[in-house]
Amino acid sequence: MDRITPSQRSKIMSAIRSTNTKDEVRLAKALWHLGYRYRKNNRTVFGTPDLTFKKLKLALFVDSEFFHGKDWETQKDKVKTNTEFWKKKIERNIQRDVEVNNYLEAQNWKVIRFWSHEIEKNLENCIAVIEHEIALLESKTNH
Repeated sequence: MDRITPSQRSKIMSAIRSTNTKDEVRLAKALWHLGYRYRKNNRTVFGTPDLTFKKLKLALFVDSEFFHGKDWETQKDKVKTNTEFWKKKIERNIQRDVEVNNYLEAQNWKVIRFWSHEIEKNLENCIAVIEHEIALLESKTNH
């Protein structure tokens, strides 16, 4: 049984952002300060990645652990309210992430996904992964 009223739950859920989350903004600002230029939530790219470097065909996603099903097999039993809805929703999100990755990779895009927690706890490592990939992609396009 839910411990809060439906109107309280509605208010909480409406505050959850799908774009420009705190961790997306942190990553974007860090890249911007390093001189990288990108597009945010570019709808012309399949799956609407959080950040895109279109010339390099690099797509970055920052995924929420809950909504994108991190460790879903062990976590799904922890959902105690509206379980059918959440199970169906999160499993569809996981499936969609795979479909987006497969499509973009088939179009020669490099896809990098980070969990929000990775950005929050280890931004420097995430930046290093991106910079390494950008260097590789730039060396390929310059030949």
